[in-house]
Amino acid sequence: MPSLRARLTQSVALPLRGGDREWTAEAIRARLAAQGTSPTAARAPRWLGHLTRHTVADRAGWAVHELSPKGPPARAVDGGPGTDVTVLYLHGGGYVNEMLRWHWYLLARLTRAVPARFVVPMYPVAPRGAAADVVPAVTDLLSDLVTRARAGESGQAGRAGAARVVLMGDSAGGGLALAAAQVARDRGAPQPDRTVLVSPWLDVTMTDPDQPALAAKDRILAVPGLAEAGRCWAGALDPADPLASPLYGDLTGLAPLTVLCGTHDVLLPDSRRLAARATATGLEIDYHEAAGLPHGYPLFPIPEARAARTILAAALRGPARGR
Repeated sequence: MPSLRARLTQSVALPLRGGDREWTAEAIRARLAAQGTSPTAARAPRWLGHLTRHTVADRAGWAVHELSPKGPPARAVDGGPGTDVTVLYLHGGGYVNEMLRWHWYLLARLTRAVPARFVVPMYPVAPRGAAADVVPAVTDLLSDLVTRARAGESGQAGRAGAARVVLMGDSAGGGLALAAAQVARDRGAPQPDRTVLVSPWLDVTMTDPDQPALAAKDRILAVPGLAEAGRCWAGALDPADPLASPLYGDLTGLAPLTVLCGTHDVLLPDSRRLAARATATGLEIDYHEAAGLPHGYPLFPIPEARAARTILAAALRGPARGR
């Protein structure tokens, strides 16, 4: 049974904050219209600099944040300040929202727990951004990080666990991560050491027959708004195109997966279908399904999130693989 705090979060806190009312089709259309005329820019919270080393750089017009542990830095994958684990983190938000404070909170905790250097691009959300443009750009960033890691690893012979790169995303960021991994594979580029997905949104068509029943339990998301956001993110593509819905893409040749999802999440079928397809394909997957917990539960201030962070830290830290 979920903890009391988890139950109160779902029954009281989330409904009071608006919860799934923010994911009606009308609400998403209004948000998309506002984003098209007055886009918002994501800003890191001020407290982040007290908990981590935090820098921001420009990469092809995107703000790319880097977080690393405070204190004497270990060797980074590119030879500069940082750690031996670099994580490319892609935030969620249904492809229409920027990063929230809960995302930063999770990263600050993981930065210290692993320890790791997090690279966090502020990719353009819809309607300014769309899958056909954003996925290849994220793949470029991933390939650059992996290439630097491999070069650094070759210069550190015999150093166990050095130069590890992990691709990670939550919700929409999870879909973006899996799509980027597939594009990297199609390009013949090396894979990261592992891909970690938290409550991933992998099918923007929102046509799974199990989703209507799950919608009654989900206090965060709603099918109509997600379908609207998914159509906008797909843009000129068919929403079932793997660039927008990587669940329909080929899973062969990808890095091992770690997937976490709660059962009170309308996106649960995406994770279950991914797990089934990965198993059938022979792709290594470490799958964790949390009974009675909501979408994105590892980000919430609930006891179950601590256990989830332990799983995530182990996945990020785990043994380096030669590829």
